[in-house]
Amino acid sequence: MIKATNDPDGSAPRTADDGIFDVVVVGAGAAGLNAALLLGRARRKVVVIDAGEPRNAPAAHMHGFLSRDGLAPATLLELGRAEISRYGVRLIQGRVDQIDHGYDVRMVGGPVLKARRVLVATGLRDELPDIPGVRERWGKDLLHCPYCHAYEVRDRPLAVLGIHPGAVHQALLLRTWSDDVVFFAHTLELTAQDRERLEARGLRIVEGEVKRLVVDDDRLRGIELTDGRAVPRAAAFLFPRMVPRDELLTHLGCAKDDSGWVATDRTGRTSVAGVWAAGNVIDPRAQVITAAGMGSAAAFAINTDLLDEDVDHAVEQRRATVAGDGR
Repeated sequence: MIKATNDPDGSAPRTADDGIFDVVVVGAGAAGLNAALLLGRARRKVVVIDAGEPRNAPAAHMHGFLSRDGLAPATLLELGRAEISRYGVRLIQGRVDQIDHGYDVRMVGGPVLKARRVLVATGLRDELPDIPGVRERWGKDLLHCPYCHAYEVRDRPLAVLGIHPGAVHQALLLRTWSDDVVFFAHTLELTAQDRERLEARGLRIVEGEVKRLVVDDDRLRGIELTDGRAVPRAAAFLFPRMVPRDELLTHLGCAKDDSGWVATDRTGRTSVAGVWAAGNVIDPRAQVITAAGMGSAAAFAINTDLLDEDVDHAVEQRRATVAGDGR
């Protein structure tokens, strides 16, 4: 269902034909909402489609966002939705099944929306290891980003689970926040250089596979290995496998880079004309504030692209009128 929006100050967009949106934004996280905010203020006809699956939903707070440090992720999205509504941007709760060239944006069990330009900001999903306790503690005391969460567990006994090559860098980095960091090798085969770097940094390496996270009274207490050993820990970090939610872009034929992520220019423009992407769907390293900035950059570029098209159309109409008067 399309939510109605008010336009008390006359800011509703004027440029798109009835039934055609200037921009359809797929994804209502920081990237999508910030893009919609700028495009709404540019008086474009914009709709945002929200599937309601934010990546950071398990986290109680977000950090590193100037003026919003410590805010609950859900509160940021609530504030963003309220802000875009002030500029005539519409919001649809639902999921996009497919985007066709043209651009027809097909909703699952819903309408087909026509757009002049499309911004995909669908984010990514974190694939977690099948270890008891991991999913239950994810975003609580089992964490991913040191820059986002390490300060809150500073000076405590920390663990790093070796499930991804990036875990080595993660462990080296965490030493900044705690003198007591244990690296659980688990299934990761460490190189001699890895071991030397970890030990030189003052980290202890524990061999053996992790059996489960030990949880008591809704708190992480330690890491248990398959051989029965248990190492007390207050918080743990792991590097998940990050999978972009880029099926819509792939269907359109957007080119990918050598690492398998959709390639864009600095503004988020993909290889397919009229299609932009922003946020974690194209950059797994983007924090909330970074994603918001990417949405802003995309919005500027999209509006400029629309302006060029509008001007070209106006010139064609003027020439046709002048030619007609000349007869």
